[in-house]
Amino acid sequence: MAENTSSTFADIRSGIDMYMLVPTVALFLIGVAAIYSAGFSADGRVSPYAIKQFMWGMVSFAVYIAVLKVGYKKIFSITVPLFAITIIMFILLLFIGHTTKGSQSWFNLGFMRVQPSEIGKIAFALALAQICTKVPPFEPRGIGIVLLFSGVFIGLIMLQPDLGSALVYSVMMFAVLVAAGSPAKFLYGLVGAGAAMLPVGWLILKPYQRMRLMVFIDPSVDPQGAGYNVIQSRIAVGSGGILGKGFLKGTQAKLHFLPEPHTDFIFGVFSEEFGFIGCAVVLVLFALLLWRIIDTARETRDPEARLLSVAIAAWLWFQMTESVAMCMGLAPITGLPLPLFSYGGSSLLAIMIGLALVQSIAVVYKKEKF
Repeated sequence: MAENTSSTFADIRSGIDMYMLVPTVALFLIGVAAIYSAGFSADGRVSPYAIKQFMWGMVSFAVYIAVLKVGYKKIFSITVPLFAITIIMFILLLFIGHTTKGSQSWFNLGFMRVQPSEIGKIAFALALAQICTKVPPFEPRGIGIVLLFSGVFIGLIMLQPDLGSALVYSVMMFAVLVAAGSPAKFLYGLVGAGAAMLPVGWLILKPYQRMRLMVFIDPSVDPQGAGYNVIQSRIAVGSGGILGKGFLKGTQAKLHFLPEPHTDFIFGVFSEEFGFIGCAVVLVLFALLLWRIIDTARETRDPEARLLSVAIAAWLWFQMTESVAMCMGLAPITGLPLPLFSYGGSSLLAIMIGLALVQSIAVVYKKEKF
């Protein structure tokens, strides 16, 4: 038994994609440092957010190793129970969920809060990959099944309402449809239908969500309210210059001008202290991570594994792009966390599980290849 366990870990170690693992660890550690800085005040008081994030990181890395040991194929075998549990949690949220920032998206357990929509991304990616493999979306039947399945997830998330997460799920669905070979005319039609629904979407948005879109176009519409966040974040990013002000020397977060510095606007905190060079390094790390995920999708011979990798790549890409662009005023405020960077246990745990699944795919591919 001990020999089998030792052999399993040896196979995993030999197949680990270091170009995927190193950026993951580096982004997490840089994120913890940024969270520490965001909560560090002039009088020397240290925010507990960095400590909590580091502890969540240790738990998440333990889960990462466990997923690697179990393997993505066994995780695929429990997709149906995961899907059912996720749907049940989404429904329960509508009745007993904790409301934060206008969205009833959390379970408040007293000692911590859990956001099911983050963990749900794993179940969604797994189920989407299986559906598109077993019922390829080449014809109306397959396409209809994918849209119906995705609509259940996205509809329940919109009822919370959580527009940011709904957008992530939509991007994941579209990316998997593209990778699965859906006809171009259908994909164009899907984009057109989405654009046609924008006026209806505007009508169903909450007032605070409409204001977020309005201040994206012109922050001066509400400079002391919704536009304040965007204005202060732009100041933080711009004041970093080329090299930044230095670690713990940023003023926007320290003097409490920048709201939500450890979550929504963590990139603004980092930009002010490390400048353009520091931001470029972080974006290169994200690019390397995404490149390895996409390369894994391209190399694997398992169609389910390929679509799963594509779904996870789309998830990370969209959240990274939206979070960074939001801090610079180039995208509306959605509250999406910057992957591996922003404070949040649910987000970090979900992302680490997703990355572990892709890493497991890479390990299996190398083992089969050699």
